[in-house]
Amino acid sequence: MKTIITATGKGEEKLFDLRFGRAAWFCIYDDETDNMEFFENKHVDAPSGAGGKVVEEVVEWGVSRVISGDFGPKAKDLLEKFDIQMVILKDDCKTIKEIVENFKS
Repeated sequence: MKTIITATGKGEEKLFDLRFGRAAWFCIYDDETDNMEFFENKHVDAPSGAGGKVVEEVVEWGVSRVISGDFGPKAKDLLEKFDIQMVILKDDCKTIKEIVENFKS
C-alpha cells in the first residue's frame, strides 16, 4: 500500500507537516517495497484550491492512504470520493522516519 505523509522538507529526518494542501513536501511510502520517495508540492503557493490539486496528484500516484494534520473541506470530499483513507496526526515534532516506523510496528 502506498501512503503519503506530509513533510516540511525532503528526507526521512525532516519533520511532519500538519498542512495537507500547503505542505512543503510529500513523502510517498510503499510498504510493499519499504521505499520512500519525496516530491515537492508544486501547489504550495496556489492562490486557492491547493488541496484539490494535490488530491488529483495523489490519485495519479496510486496512493491508498494520506497522513496529515488536517484536510480542507474540498480535499476531504475528494479523498472520500476516491476512497483514499485519511489519517490525522497532531504531532508536528515527529520525523517522517518515526511516522513510518510507527506504522511498521
